[in-house]
Amino acid sequence: MRYISTRGKAPKLNFEQAVLTGLAADGGLYVPESLPLFSSKEIASWQKLSYQELMLVVVQPFVDGEIEEAELKQIIAKSFDGFRHAAIAPLVQCGHNEWVLELFHGPTLAFKDFALQFLGHLLDAILARRKQKLVVLGATSGDTGSAAIEGCRNCENVDIFILHPWQRVSDVQRRQMTTVLSDNVFNIAVKGNFDDCQNLVKKSFADQSFLADGRQLVAVNSINWARIMAQIVYYFYAALALGGPSRPISFSVPTGNFGDIFAGYLARQMGLPVEQLIIATNQNDILHRCLRANDHSKHELIHSISPSMDIMVSSNFERLLFDLYERDGAVVSKLLADFESGSMSLSEAALSKARDVFSSSRLDDQQTLDTMRSVYDSTAYAADPHTAIGIAAARQCRSNQATPVVCMATAHPAKFPQAATQALPASEYQLPAHLSDLLERAERYEVIENNSSELHEYMRKNL
Repeated sequence: MRYISTRGKAPKLNFEQAVLTGLAADGGLYVPESLPLFSSKEIASWQKLSYQELMLVVVQPFVDGEIEEAELKQIIAKSFDGFRHAAIAPLVQCGHNEWVLELFHGPTLAFKDFALQFLGHLLDAILARRKQKLVVLGATSGDTGSAAIEGCRNCENVDIFILHPWQRVSDVQRRQMTTVLSDNVFNIAVKGNFDDCQNLVKKSFADQSFLADGRQLVAVNSINWARIMAQIVYYFYAALALGGPSRPISFSVPTGNFGDIFAGYLARQMGLPVEQLIIATNQNDILHRCLRANDHSKHELIHSISPSMDIMVSSNFERLLFDLYERDGAVVSKLLADFESGSMSLSEAALSKARDVFSSSRLDDQQTLDTMRSVYDSTAYAADPHTAIGIAAARQCRSNQATPVVCMATAHPAKFPQAATQALPASEYQLPAHLSDLLERAERYEVIENNSSELHEYMRKNL
Protein backbone atom coordinates (compact mmCIF):
# COMPACT_ATOMS: atom_id res chain seq x y z
CA MET A 1 0.00 0.00 0.00
CA ARG A 2 1.41 3.37 -1.05
CA TYR A 3 0.21 6.80 0.07
CA ILE A 4 -0.04 9.85 -2.19
CA SER A 5 -0.57 13.56 -1.57
CA THR A 6 -3.85 15.30 -2.42
CA ARG A 7 -1.78 17.98 -4.18
CA GLY A 8 0.12 15.56 -6.37
CA LYS A 9 3.71 16.76 -5.95
CA ALA A 10 5.02 15.00 -2.83
CA PRO A 11 6.75 11.62 -2.98
CA LYS A 12 4.74 8.44 -2.44
CA LEU A 13 5.20 6.94 1.02
CA ASN A 14 4.61 3.62 2.71
CA PHE A 15 2.33 3.33 5.76
CA GLU A 16 4.89 4.07 8.48
CA GLN A 17 6.29 7.01 6.53
CA ALA A 18 2.81 8.46 6.02
CA VAL A 19 2.05 8.18 9.75
CA LEU A 20 5.31 9.87 10.74
CA THR A 21 5.11 12.59 8.09
CA GLY A 22 1.54 13.85 8.61
CA LEU A 23 1.36 16.84 6.27
CA ALA A 24 2.89 16.17 2.83
CA ALA A 25 5.85 18.23 1.60
CA ASP A 26 3.61 19.95 -0.98
CA GLY A 27 1.12 20.99 1.71
CA GLY A 28 -1.33 18.22 0.87
CA LEU A 29 -2.74 15.36 2.91
CA TYR A 30 -1.82 11.73 2.43
CA VAL A 31 -4.41 9.23 1.20
CA PRO A 32 -4.04 5.60 0.07
CA GLU A 33 -3.21 5.16 -3.59
CA SER A 34 -6.10 2.67 -3.69
CA LEU A 35 -8.67 1.43 -1.19
CA PRO A 36 -9.35 -2.17 -0.17
CA LEU A 37 -12.75 -3.33 -1.40
CA PHE A 38 -14.69 -5.82 0.73
CA SER A 39 -17.52 -7.94 -0.68
CA SER A 40 -20.88 -8.24 1.07
CA LYS A 41 -20.06 -11.87 1.84
CA GLU A 42 -16.75 -10.87 3.44
CA ILE A 43 -18.36 -8.11 5.53
CA ALA A 44 -21.15 -10.48 6.63
CA SER A 45 -18.51 -12.94 7.86
CA TRP A 46 -17.45 -10.35 10.47
CA GLN A 47 -20.79 -10.42 12.31
CA LYS A 48 -19.44 -12.18 15.41
CA LEU A 49 -16.18 -10.25 15.74
CA SER A 50 -15.45 -8.10 18.77
CA TYR A 51 -14.60 -4.44 18.14
CA GLN A 52 -10.89 -5.18 18.48
CA GLU A 53 -11.08 -8.15 16.09
CA LEU A 54 -13.01 -6.09 13.57
CA MET A 55 -10.43 -3.31 13.73
CA LEU A 56 -7.68 -5.77 12.91
CA VAL A 57 -9.33 -6.98 9.69
CA VAL A 58 -10.32 -3.46 8.56
CA VAL A 59 -6.92 -1.80 9.08
CA GLN A 60 -4.61 -4.63 8.03
CA PRO A 61 -4.82 -3.82 4.30
CA PHE A 62 -3.71 -0.23 5.01
CA VAL A 63 -0.74 -1.38 7.10
CA ASP A 64 0.09 -3.90 4.36
CA GLY A 65 2.40 -6.10 6.42
CA GLU A 66 4.68 -3.30 7.67
CA ILE A 67 3.71 -4.25 11.21
CA GLU A 68 3.48 -7.95 12.03
CA GLU A 69 -0.08 -9.15 12.74
CA ALA A 70 0.76 -10.15 16.33
CA GLU A 71 2.22 -6.71 17.09
CA LEU A 72 -0.70 -4.92 15.41
CA LYS A 73 -3.13 -7.01 17.42
CA GLN A 74 -1.29 -6.02 20.61
CA ILE A 75 -1.36 -2.31 19.68
CA ILE A 76 -5.12 -2.51 19.07
CA ALA A 77 -5.73 -4.37 22.35
CA LYS A 78 -3.80 -1.76 24.37
CA SER A 79 -5.70 1.03 22.61
CA PHE A 80 -9.00 -0.02 24.19
CA ASP A 81 -7.79 -0.94 27.68
CA GLY A 82 -9.08 2.37 29.05
CA PHE A 83 -12.62 2.12 27.63
CA ARG A 84 -15.38 1.76 30.19
CA HIS A 85 -17.97 -0.17 28.14
CA ALA A 86 -17.52 -3.80 27.07
CA ALA A 87 -19.06 -3.07 23.65
CA ILE A 88 -16.53 -0.23 23.07
CA ALA A 89 -19.09 1.59 20.86
CA PRO A 90 -22.60 0.68 22.09
CA LEU A 91 -25.78 1.55 20.16
CA VAL A 92 -28.79 3.15 21.88
CA GLN A 93 -32.16 3.58 20.18
CA CYS A 94 -33.59 7.11 20.32
CA GLY A 95 -36.42 6.93 17.77
CA HIS A 96 -38.02 4.80 15.07
CA ASN A 97 -35.15 3.25 13.10
CA GLU A 98 -32.95 5.92 14.70
CA TRP A 99 -29.91 5.07 16.79
CA VAL A 100 -27.10 6.78 18.65
CA LEU A 101 -23.62 5.25 18.46
CA GLU A 102 -21.93 6.15 21.74
CA LEU A 103 -18.32 7.00 21.01
CA PHE A 104 -17.52 8.58 24.38
CA HIS A 105 -16.63 5.62 26.60
CA GLY A 106 -12.88 6.15 26.26
CA PRO A 107 -10.64 7.84 28.84
CA THR A 108 -11.40 11.45 27.76
CA LEU A 109 -15.15 11.01 27.07
CA ALA A 110 -14.96 11.81 23.35
CA PHE A 111 -14.80 9.98 20.02
CA LYS A 112 -11.24 11.15 19.47
CA ASP A 113 -10.12 8.42 21.90
CA PHE A 114 -10.78 5.77 19.26
CA ALA A 115 -8.12 7.10 16.92
CA LEU A 116 -5.73 8.75 19.36
CA GLN A 117 -5.31 5.88 21.81
CA PHE A 118 -4.42 3.79 18.77
CA LEU A 119 -2.12 6.45 17.30
CA GLY A 120 -0.23 6.89 20.58
CA HIS A 121 0.53 3.17 20.90
CA LEU A 122 1.27 2.94 17.15
CA LEU A 123 3.79 5.81 17.31
CA ASP A 124 5.55 4.36 20.33
CA ALA A 125 5.90 0.97 18.62
CA ILE A 126 7.23 2.47 15.37
CA LEU A 127 9.64 4.84 17.13
CA ALA A 128 10.96 2.16 19.49
CA ARG A 129 11.81 -0.01 16.49
CA ARG A 130 13.51 2.93 14.75
CA LYS A 131 15.22 4.14 17.96
CA GLN A 132 13.88 7.60 17.22
CA LYS A 133 12.25 10.42 19.20
CA LEU A 134 9.71 12.76 17.65
CA VAL A 135 7.74 15.88 18.55
CA VAL A 136 3.96 15.75 18.31
CA LEU A 137 2.39 19.11 17.46
CA GLY A 138 -1.37 19.46 17.22
CA ALA A 139 -4.24 21.92 17.43
CA THR A 140 -7.56 21.25 19.12
CA SER A 141 -11.01 22.77 19.19
CA GLY A 142 -11.51 20.89 22.44
CA ASP A 143 -11.49 17.10 22.21
CA THR A 144 -8.50 16.16 20.04
CA GLY A 145 -6.04 17.69 22.49
CA SER A 146 -7.07 15.75 25.57
CA ALA A 147 -7.35 12.50 23.61
CA ALA A 148 -3.92 13.03 22.04
CA ILE A 149 -2.35 13.82 25.40
CA GLU A 150 -3.97 10.79 27.00
CA GLY A 151 -2.67 8.64 24.14
CA CYS A 152 0.89 10.02 24.33
CA ARG A 153 1.42 10.85 28.01
CA ASN A 154 3.21 7.56 28.68
CA CYS A 155 5.07 7.36 25.36
CA GLU A 156 8.81 7.13 25.89
CA ASN A 157 9.69 8.43 22.43
CA VAL A 158 7.32 11.40 22.07
CA ASP A 159 7.14 14.98 23.36
CA ILE A 160 3.69 16.45 22.76
CA PHE A 161 2.68 20.10 22.30
CA ILE A 162 -1.04 20.87 21.96
CA LEU A 163 -2.46 24.27 20.98
CA HIS A 164 -5.98 25.27 21.99
CA PRO A 165 -7.82 28.58 21.45
CA TRP A 166 -7.54 30.60 24.66
CA GLN A 167 -10.86 30.89 26.54
CA ARG A 168 -12.70 29.13 23.69
CA VAL A 169 -12.91 25.58 24.98
CA SER A 170 -15.03 24.39 27.90
CA ASP A 171 -13.48 24.23 31.38
CA VAL A 172 -13.73 20.44 31.32
CA GLN A 173 -12.07 20.22 27.92
CA ARG A 174 -9.25 22.55 28.99
CA ARG A 175 -8.62 20.80 32.30
CA GLN A 176 -8.52 17.38 30.67
CA MET A 177 -5.44 18.71 28.87
CA THR A 178 -3.83 21.08 31.32
CA THR A 179 -4.01 18.86 34.41
CA VAL A 180 -1.81 16.20 32.79
CA LEU A 181 1.53 17.12 34.32
CA SER A 182 3.72 14.52 32.60
CA ASP A 183 7.20 15.72 31.67
CA ASN A 184 6.57 15.15 27.95
CA VAL A 185 3.25 17.08 27.80
CA PHE A 186 3.04 20.81 26.95
CA ASN A 187 -0.22 22.76 26.63
CA ILE A 188 -0.36 26.11 24.86
CA ALA A 189 -3.33 28.50 24.79
CA VAL A 190 -3.28 30.69 21.67
CA LYS A 191 -4.94 34.10 21.67
CA GLY A 192 -7.15 33.35 18.67
CA ASN A 193 -9.60 30.74 17.39
CA PHE A 194 -9.14 27.12 16.35
CA ASP A 195 -8.36 28.04 12.76
CA ASP A 196 -5.49 30.22 14.05
CA CYS A 197 -4.15 27.26 16.02
CA GLN A 198 -4.47 24.98 13.02
CA ASN A 199 -2.67 27.52 10.84
CA LEU A 200 0.25 27.70 13.31
CA VAL A 201 0.54 23.92 13.14
CA LYS A 202 0.55 23.90 9.34
CA LYS A 203 3.20 26.65 9.19
CA SER A 204 5.36 24.73 11.64
CA PHE A 205 5.17 21.56 9.58
CA ALA A 206 6.07 23.50 6.43
CA ASP A 207 9.28 24.85 7.99
CA GLN A 208 10.77 22.73 10.81
CA SER A 209 14.10 24.55 10.93
CA PHE A 210 13.35 25.72 14.48
CA LEU A 211 13.82 22.15 15.76
CA ALA A 212 17.16 20.77 16.88
CA ASP A 213 18.95 18.35 14.56
CA GLY A 214 17.47 14.88 14.62
CA ARG A 215 13.98 15.95 15.70
CA GLN A 216 10.94 16.20 13.45
CA LEU A 217 7.26 16.95 13.87
CA VAL A 218 4.52 14.36 13.66
CA ALA A 219 0.81 15.21 13.44
CA VAL A 220 -1.97 13.95 15.69
CA ASN A 221 -4.67 16.09 14.10
CA SER A 222 -6.83 14.31 11.57
CA ILE A 223 -4.37 15.34 8.87
CA ASN A 224 -2.59 12.17 10.06
CA TRP A 225 -3.84 9.26 7.96
CA ALA A 226 -3.81 6.82 10.91
CA ARG A 227 -6.51 8.93 12.60
CA ILE A 228 -8.88 8.55 9.67
CA MET A 229 -8.05 4.86 9.24
CA ALA A 230 -8.94 4.05 12.85
CA GLN A 231 -12.30 5.84 12.60
CA ILE A 232 -13.46 3.79 9.59
CA VAL A 233 -13.90 0.81 11.91
CA TYR A 234 -16.91 2.01 13.89
CA TYR A 235 -18.96 2.54 10.74
CA PHE A 236 -18.59 -1.15 9.95
CA TYR A 237 -19.26 -2.02 13.60
CA ALA A 238 -22.54 -0.09 13.73
CA ALA A 239 -23.73 -1.42 10.38
CA LEU A 240 -23.03 -5.02 11.37
CA ALA A 241 -24.94 -4.56 14.63
CA LEU A 242 -28.01 -3.33 12.70
CA GLY A 243 -28.21 -6.04 10.07
CA GLY A 244 -25.60 -4.93 7.61
CA PRO A 245 -24.47 -5.58 4.99
CA SER A 246 -27.78 -7.16 3.91
CA ARG A 247 -29.51 -3.79 4.27
CA PRO A 248 -28.25 -0.23 3.78
CA ILE A 249 -27.61 2.21 6.62
CA SER A 250 -27.27 5.99 6.95
CA PHE A 251 -25.15 8.06 9.32
CA SER A 252 -25.51 11.56 10.75
CA VAL A 253 -22.19 12.99 11.89
CA PRO A 254 -21.49 16.17 13.90
CA THR A 255 -18.88 17.71 11.66
CA GLY A 256 -16.19 20.35 12.12
CA ASN A 257 -12.92 19.30 10.51
CA PHE A 258 -14.60 16.70 8.23
CA GLY A 259 -12.39 13.83 9.44
CA ASP A 260 -15.05 11.71 11.12
CA ILE A 261 -17.54 11.86 8.28
CA PHE A 262 -14.77 11.32 5.73
CA ALA A 263 -14.06 8.02 7.49
CA GLY A 264 -17.70 7.11 6.81
CA TYR A 265 -17.25 8.04 3.15
CA LEU A 266 -14.24 5.72 2.97
CA ALA A 267 -16.23 2.89 4.58
CA ARG A 268 -18.77 3.34 1.79
CA GLN A 269 -16.04 3.29 -0.85
CA MET A 270 -14.72 0.07 0.72
CA GLY A 271 -18.01 -1.77 0.24
CA LEU A 272 -20.18 -0.89 3.24
CA PRO A 273 -23.75 -0.19 1.97
CA VAL A 274 -24.02 3.41 3.24
CA GLU A 275 -27.10 5.07 1.75
CA GLN A 276 -26.64 8.60 3.10
CA LEU A 277 -24.02 10.59 5.02
CA ILE A 278 -25.47 13.63 6.79
CA ILE A 279 -23.20 16.55 7.64
CA ALA A 280 -24.48 18.04 10.91
CA THR A 281 -23.05 21.42 11.84
CA ASN A 282 -23.59 24.53 13.95
CA GLN A 283 -23.57 28.20 12.93
CA ASN A 284 -20.06 27.77 11.55
CA ASP A 285 -21.70 26.18 8.55
CA ILE A 286 -19.20 26.36 5.70
CA LEU A 287 -19.71 22.70 4.77
CA HIS A 288 -23.49 23.09 4.79
CA ARG A 289 -23.26 26.24 2.65
CA CYS A 290 -20.93 24.51 0.24
CA LEU A 291 -23.22 21.52 -0.24
CA ARG A 292 -26.47 23.49 -0.39
CA ALA A 293 -25.43 26.60 -2.31
CA ASN A 294 -21.88 25.99 -3.59
CA ASP A 295 -20.74 28.71 -1.17
CA HIS A 296 -17.39 27.68 0.30
CA SER A 297 -16.39 31.11 1.58
CA LYS A 298 -14.85 32.14 4.87
CA HIS A 299 -17.17 33.89 7.33
CA GLU A 300 -16.32 35.21 10.75
CA LEU A 301 -16.03 32.34 13.23
CA ILE A 302 -18.85 32.23 15.80
CA HIS A 303 -18.23 31.05 19.37
CA SER A 304 -20.97 28.49 20.15
CA ILE A 305 -22.15 26.01 22.78
CA SER A 306 -20.85 23.23 20.48
CA PRO A 307 -17.23 24.42 20.43
CA SER A 308 -15.69 21.34 18.82
CA MET A 309 -17.40 22.43 15.60
CA ASP A 310 -16.29 26.06 15.80
CA ILE A 311 -14.15 25.60 12.70
CA MET A 312 -14.20 27.42 9.37
CA VAL A 313 -11.31 25.64 7.62
CA SER A 314 -12.23 21.94 7.46
CA SER A 315 -8.88 20.35 6.66
CA ASN A 316 -10.15 16.92 5.65
CA PHE A 317 -12.50 18.37 3.05
CA GLU A 318 -9.37 18.46 0.88
CA ARG A 319 -9.34 14.66 0.87
CA LEU A 320 -12.89 14.60 -0.47
CA LEU A 321 -12.06 17.23 -3.10
CA PHE A 322 -9.27 14.98 -4.32
CA ASP A 323 -11.81 12.24 -5.05
CA LEU A 324 -14.47 14.60 -6.44
CA TYR A 325 -11.94 15.87 -8.99
CA GLU A 326 -10.71 12.43 -10.09
CA ARG A 327 -7.59 12.66 -7.90
CA ASP A 328 -6.17 15.62 -9.82
CA GLY A 329 -3.73 17.27 -7.39
CA ALA A 330 -3.26 20.35 -9.57
CA VAL A 331 -6.98 21.11 -9.52
CA VAL A 332 -7.13 20.62 -5.74
CA SER A 333 -4.18 22.99 -5.29
CA LYS A 334 -5.92 25.64 -7.39
CA LEU A 335 -9.19 25.28 -5.45
CA LEU A 336 -7.43 25.64 -2.11
CA ALA A 337 -5.49 28.67 -3.33
CA ASP A 338 -8.85 30.22 -4.25
CA PHE A 339 -10.14 29.40 -0.79
CA GLU A 340 -7.13 31.01 0.88
CA SER A 341 -8.04 34.16 -1.04
CA GLY A 342 -11.53 34.02 0.45
CA SER A 343 -13.76 31.64 -1.50
CA MET A 344 -13.86 28.66 -3.82
CA SER A 345 -16.61 27.16 -5.97
CA LEU A 346 -17.00 23.54 -7.00
CA SER A 347 -17.75 22.48 -10.54
CA GLU A 348 -21.27 21.24 -11.21
CA ALA A 349 -19.92 17.72 -11.77
CA ALA A 350 -18.04 17.70 -8.44
CA LEU A 351 -20.99 19.19 -6.55
CA SER A 352 -23.33 16.60 -8.05
CA LYS A 353 -21.02 13.78 -6.94
CA ALA A 354 -20.93 15.16 -3.40
CA ARG A 355 -24.72 15.52 -3.26
CA ASP A 356 -25.15 11.90 -4.34
CA VAL A 357 -23.59 10.86 -1.03
CA PHE A 358 -23.90 13.77 1.41
CA SER A 359 -26.79 15.78 2.83
CA SER A 360 -26.42 18.57 5.39
CA SER A 361 -28.10 20.61 8.08
CA ARG A 362 -27.13 23.38 10.51
CA LEU A 363 -28.45 24.39 13.94
CA ASP A 364 -27.93 27.52 15.97
CA ASP A 365 -27.45 27.47 19.74
CA GLN A 366 -31.13 27.80 20.61
CA GLN A 367 -32.12 25.00 18.25
CA THR A 368 -29.37 22.85 19.77
CA LEU A 369 -30.68 23.41 23.30
CA ASP A 370 -34.25 22.72 22.14
CA THR A 371 -33.11 19.43 20.62
CA MET A 372 -31.23 18.41 23.77
CA ARG A 373 -34.43 19.03 25.79
CA SER A 374 -36.81 17.32 23.37
CA VAL A 375 -34.62 14.23 23.01
CA TYR A 376 -34.36 13.93 26.77
CA ASP A 377 -38.08 14.50 27.30
CA SER A 378 -39.06 11.84 24.77
CA THR A 379 -36.39 9.20 25.45
CA ALA A 380 -34.57 10.13 28.69
CA TYR A 381 -31.41 10.20 26.58
CA ALA A 382 -28.89 12.89 27.58
CA ALA A 383 -27.14 14.13 24.44
CA ASP A 384 -24.26 16.57 24.45
CA PRO A 385 -24.74 19.59 22.12
CA HIS A 386 -22.78 18.06 19.22
CA THR A 387 -24.74 14.81 19.39
CA ALA A 388 -28.00 16.77 19.57
CA ILE A 389 -27.07 18.55 16.34
CA GLY A 390 -26.46 15.15 14.77
CA ILE A 391 -29.86 13.85 15.89
CA ALA A 392 -31.67 16.95 14.62
CA ALA A 393 -29.86 16.76 11.28
CA ALA A 394 -30.83 13.10 10.90
CA ARG A 395 -34.48 13.95 11.47
CA GLN A 396 -34.36 16.83 9.00
CA CYS A 397 -32.38 15.14 6.24
CA ARG A 398 -32.97 11.41 6.18
CA SER A 399 -34.31 10.44 2.78
CA ASN A 400 -35.71 7.01 3.61
CA GLN A 401 -37.47 6.22 6.89
CA ALA A 402 -37.05 2.49 6.24
CA THR A 403 -33.25 2.81 6.36
CA PRO A 404 -31.74 2.82 9.88
CA VAL A 405 -29.93 6.05 10.65
CA VAL A 406 -27.10 6.15 13.17
CA CYS A 407 -26.24 9.46 14.86
CA MET A 408 -22.68 9.68 16.12
CA ALA A 409 -22.61 10.56 19.83
CA THR A 410 -19.26 12.26 19.82
CA ALA A 411 -18.90 13.31 23.47
CA HIS A 412 -20.31 12.93 26.97
CA PRO A 413 -22.59 15.83 28.05
CA ALA A 414 -20.40 16.46 31.12
CA LYS A 415 -17.78 17.96 28.78
CA PHE A 416 -20.10 20.84 27.91
CA PRO A 417 -21.69 22.19 31.10
CA GLN A 418 -22.60 25.52 29.48
CA ALA A 419 -25.14 23.71 27.33
CA ALA A 420 -25.97 20.83 29.67
CA THR A 421 -26.97 23.07 32.57
CA GLN A 422 -29.53 24.80 30.32
CA ALA A 423 -31.06 21.67 28.82
CA LEU A 424 -30.59 18.62 31.05
CA PRO A 425 -31.20 17.58 34.68
CA ALA A 426 -28.06 17.89 36.79
CA SER A 427 -27.92 14.13 37.34
CA GLU A 428 -27.32 13.58 33.61
CA TYR A 429 -24.09 15.51 33.16
CA GLN A 430 -21.96 14.54 36.13
CA LEU A 431 -18.36 13.64 35.43
CA PRO A 432 -17.67 9.89 35.81
CA ALA A 433 -15.73 8.67 38.82
CA HIS A 434 -12.30 8.70 37.19
CA LEU A 435 -12.69 12.45 36.48
CA SER A 436 -14.76 13.48 39.51
CA ASP A 437 -11.96 15.69 40.93
CA LEU A 438 -10.98 17.20 37.57
CA LEU A 439 -12.03 20.75 38.46
CA GLU A 440 -9.82 20.70 41.57
CA ARG A 441 -6.65 19.41 39.91
CA ALA A 442 -3.62 21.65 39.38
CA GLU A 443 -3.21 23.05 35.86
CA ARG A 444 -0.14 23.86 33.76
CA TYR A 445 -0.23 25.72 30.44
CA GLU A 446 1.31 28.65 28.58
CA VAL A 447 -0.65 31.52 26.99
CA ILE A 448 0.90 32.94 23.80
CA GLU A 449 0.03 35.37 21.03
CA ASN A 450 -1.08 34.07 17.64
CA ASN A 451 2.52 34.13 16.47
CA SER A 452 4.68 31.30 15.09
CA SER A 453 7.93 32.85 16.38
CA GLU A 454 6.61 32.84 19.95
CA LEU A 455 5.40 29.25 19.55
CA HIS A 456 8.73 28.05 18.18
CA GLU A 457 10.71 29.80 20.92
CA TYR A 458 8.55 28.11 23.58
CA MET A 459 9.04 24.72 21.94
CA ARG A 460 12.82 25.20 21.63
CA LYS A 461 13.07 26.01 25.33
CA ASN A 462 11.17 22.88 26.34
CA LEU A 463 12.80 20.28 24.12
